[in-house]
Amino acid sequence: MNTFIEYISNIRISFADFIDILLLSILLYYVFRFIRDRRAGKLAIGVVFLIILQFIGDIFDLVAVKFIMQNVFQVGIIAIIILFQQELRSLLENVGGESLKGLKSIGQQKDRQIIMNMINELCEALFDMSQTNTGALVVIERSTKLGDVIKEGTITDAVMSASLLKNIFTNKSPLHDGAVIIRNFRIYSAGCQLPLSTNIKSGKELGMRHRAALGMSETSDAVVLVVSEENGVISLAIDGQLRRNYDYETIRSELDEIFLTNTTKAKMKLFSRKGGVESDEKK
Repeated sequence: MNTFIEYISNIRISFADFIDILLLSILLYYVFRFIRDRRAGKLAIGVVFLIILQFIGDIFDLVAVKFIMQNVFQVGIIAIIILFQQELRSLLENVGGESLKGLKSIGQQKDRQIIMNMINELCEALFDMSQTNTGALVVIERSTKLGDVIKEGTITDAVMSASLLKNIFTNKSPLHDGAVIIRNFRIYSAGCQLPLSTNIKSGKELGMRHRAALGMSETSDAVVLVVSEENGVISLAIDGQLRRNYDYETIRSELDEIFLTNTTKAKMKLFSRKGGVESDEKK
């Protein structure tokens, strides 16, 4: 301990070291923002895993592991640049374009009252639209960030409101054909285009809104809600599966379990019923 204290006491940070640390912190912050707002977060976990393997190979002198990891990293960096060239370009274009106020929001806890308000307003809007056969598509963002989808829509960043949701999806409204993205329990973006499901079997049975809901749930952990324009049926898509025929009480109960109680138990209850995807008529 004395040796450690002596070592620490001898550390001297020069002005150049301070600048070095500051610039590195800024770089890491923007990398974090890039990963946090896009589905690249899952890729980052895989990269960390590979780095750990490389570290273990170096410690224990595992020749085969070190050889494979070195080749993976040589090819992998080029592959990442190719796959995420649009995102990387956007990241570089926006460096310094926003203030650092986003740091204050990192790690903030979600208030239970805000979640309850979102569920109340959302269920009211879904039920009212189902009564008038108003087609709707609502995505609730969770741990997988949807920045690449959000940027294609119109940013609203408005307080959660049933009346605003109903106005967005009113027939002939400029944004009624796209999806609404709810981020941090606010109506964050509207008129967004979602990826369609790659499930050929389900694609033959479902309309475009339901295929988009399934596609979004297949590529993220988002909760996607749909109101059919043909018959007003309320559906919910999560983890690549679609359930239909919800009313006000049942959809509220499902959302309560997903957002206010244990998520794992909610998934087990939600999809313990027999069957997979239920078909819906064409939009």
